[in-house]
Amino acid sequence: MHEDRLSLKLQALADPTRRGMLARLAQGQATVNELARPFDISLPAISKHIKVLEKAGLITRSRTAQQRPCQLSPSGLKEIDDWMDAYRAMWEQSLDRLETYLATLTKEEKS
Repeated sequence: MHEDRLSLKLQALADPTRRGMLARLAQGQATVNELARPFDISLPAISKHIKVLEKAGLITRSRTAQQRPCQLSPSGLKEIDDWMDAYRAMWEQSLDRLETYLATLTKEEKS
């Protein structure tokens, strides 16, 4: 079954371990061992999480000697942000209308 890129990204973000890894990578690139340090899971499990993030396009890996450091992929995160923009605009409009309504109620109470 073919999954769309956005679904892969959202599925990758559904796991708290992977979100923690992304938070760490927001500080700069890291090796597998550095990403594994705060988690009480095996290195093979960490590698599986990294593969999910890589497949989703949220991270990239480079090669430095024998290490393969990971880094965030800004373009992968941008696709999620673009998708969320439509919903963000809708909620902002709804909250603006609520704010106007509440201001009207407050004004009527004072009158």
